[in-house]
Amino acid sequence: MREIVSVKRSDGVHRFQFAPRGRAFWHTLVLSSRLRTLAPVSVLIIVSSLFAQTSKPGEYAIKATYLYNFARYVEWPVRSAANGDSFAICVLGQDPFGSSLDSALAGETIDGKNVVAKRISAPQDAVTCRIVFISSSEDTRLKGHLTALRQTDVLTVGDMPNFSQRGGMIQFVLDGNKVRFQVNLATAEEAGLTLSSELLKVAIAVRRTSQPGD
Repeated sequence: MREIVSVKRSDGVHRFQFAPRGRAFWHTLVLSSRLRTLAPVSVLIIVSSLFAQTSKPGEYAIKATYLYNFARYVEWPVRSAANGDSFAICVLGQDPFGSSLDSALAGETIDGKNVVAKRISAPQDAVTCRIVFISSSEDTRLKGHLTALRQTDVLTVGDMPNFSQRGGMIQFVLDGNKVRFQVNLATAEEAGLTLSSELLKVAIAVRRTSQPGD
């Protein structure tokens, strides 16, 4: 089982990465270019005690960095990769992240494109998005949103109850005091997305068959 570990960059921003249990952070699967310049890199916390102290990053700071890491473990169709000059991670509906999403993505690049945060009010605005986090404010409109987003090759993420069972691709869940996630692999593959086996190893549950959404 892999865990999320946190390091603090020289600019004071926490960065989280998937890390094998019991191994140092510099042996994680993927390190950002900015983190590679830090020596030594010290592991500050493990998410198992995430909410134990108020000085540690909050729930949505963790989720913001999960979104960034999801982007590194998902392969989009070629038509999506060619769309837009930036790599956009979007929030649909009321934004629960505040500045934490912008902080998590600041200065990062994926496939040579700057990673940016965008806020959108409708799925039709997701034309240039690679990942769309659907806020809990959109619960009653979720079915229509997911139907519209299936036309855009985006990775859909949310934390509302039964999100993955209702057709969302990745659902955040709280496991005690840990932020975890489960995956609806069937809907991701139907959209043409390829999720890394390493990402699936971290998930606490993987749904591999399609089921009708509510």
